[in-house]
Amino acid sequence: MAGNKLKVVLFLGSVRDNRLGERVATFMKNILVETNHEVEIMDPMKTEFPMLKKPLHHYQDKSKAPQFLQDCNAKIQAADAFVVVTAEYNHSIPPALSNMMDHFGSSGYSYKPSGIVCYSPGQYGGMRAAMQLRSFLGELGCLSVSNIFGIPQVMEAISPEGEPQNEHMRKGALRLLAQLDWHAQAMKNHREKVGVP
Repeated sequence: MAGNKLKVVLFLGSVRDNRLGERVATFMKNILVETNHEVEIMDPMKTEFPMLKKPLHHYQDKSKAPQFLQDCNAKIQAADAFVVVTAEYNHSIPPALSNMMDHFGSSGYSYKPSGIVCYSPGQYGGMRAAMQLRSFLGELGCLSVSNIFGIPQVMEAISPEGEPQNEHMRKGALRLLAQLDWHAQAMKNHREKVGVP
C-alpha cells in the first residue's frame, strides 16, 4: 500500500439518529491506519456545520472566519486524498455531507483524488448516491477513482464497533485504497515537482 505516509481526510456524511455510517467510518479508519495512512475524520455530528450561508472562501480575511472552519480547512489543505463515506437518502447524497463539504472552496480539494465508500441497509449499497457524489466531487476538483466500495446490507457486513463480518469487506476496502494510493502518490509527487495551475 502506501510506502510514504499519505494524509487522508475521511468525510462522514450522516447525522441521523441511529446512523449506520459511524461503523463504516470506524472500519475504514482502521484499514487506513493499518495501511500506513494518517487519518483525520470530519464528522458533521461532532463538528456542527450550520446551514451554509457563508463558506470559508467568502471571507476576505480568513482569520475572521469561525475557528472550526479554519481548523477544518487546515486539514483539507494538508490532505493528499479524501475518503467519502456516504449513505443514500431519497436516492441521493445526504444533505449534511454536501453542506459540510461546500463550506470550503475547491482550492483545498483540487488536484487530489477521492474514494467513495457507500452503504445502505438494503441490497443496493448506496450506489445511487455514489453516482451523484462522483459528479459532486469532480466539481470540487477531487476526482473520484474508478473503484467504488459499495456495502449493501451494512448491518450484517460491519458490526456496530466497526469490525468486518465477512472477508469481502476487507478485500473491497483494500481494492479501493490501492487505486486511491496510486493516484494520491502520483498527484502529490506532481504537485511538489511542478505545483498546480
